Amino acid sequence: MSEQQPAGAVPAPLSLLAVLTGAGISTDSGIPDYRGPNGVWRRDPEAEKLVTYSYYLDDPQIRRRSWQMRRESQLLSAVPGPGHRALVALARAGLPLRVITQNVDGLHQAAGLTDDDVLELHGTARKVQCIRCKARSEMSEALQRVAGGEADPACRTCGGILKSATVMFGETLDPAVLNSARSTVLASDLILAVGTSLQVHPAAGLVDLAVATGARLIIVNAEPTPYDDLATEIIREPIAESLPRLAGRIAAGAGLTLG
Repeated sequence: MSEQQPAGAVPAPLSLLAVLTGAGISTDSGIPDYRGPNGVWRRDPEAEKLVTYSYYLDDPQIRRRSWQMRRESQLLSAVPGPGHRALVALARAGLPLRVITQNVDGLHQAAGLTDDDVLELHGTARKVQCIRCKARSEMSEALQRVAGGEADPACRTCGGILKSATVMFGETLDPAVLNSARSTVLASDLILAVGTSLQVHPAAGLVDLAVATGARLIIVNAEPTPYDDLATEIIREPIAESLPRLAGRIAAGAGLTLG
């Protein structure tokens, strides 16, 4: 299935719209996809070690390389794309909406959603956290220390190892965040899966929960996913073009007007 032009409104009623977003929604903001056909992991498998907890904890050289990767990243300077803004337009129009994101870039909040509107399954790269005492501080401040010559900056509170406040490979998701995500999809009438391969669990399993309780599923992703057979609609067009159109259809179905 694919989006047809012209397409009609997405049927109402909607008591809650759940949106599961992955890397694909942020590629228009200059943030690379990791698992796609041209993703970082496919181009440089060694890069995965830089975000793997065991390597990071045990190897100072990996930590130094990780800090240089963060320093060179465009993430903190990235701006939200049309997909992020389309979701904000829906929320501002009055549609009950909650975003569950696999991304760590903070662009949903930068676009205008509140922290309460967004569940960050994999944490945030805009903060750093001490492995020992769990104290948090701004990533921008840590990167200033790296630029000033600290190749592997330590926690100012206890001297422990600092890492980005993201869930690295080998770490578990925050149970409270995951439980909130499950509650969200169980209460939703419609779930959008946007820019995600739906291959990473437990995030992908949220789709199973939603569909099992009767929610409709719309997938917006360039590549096939394991959940395509469960979708009521599949959209392959670029997210920057298709998600604003889809948002308009959802708003029309709910009797709302996007600003």
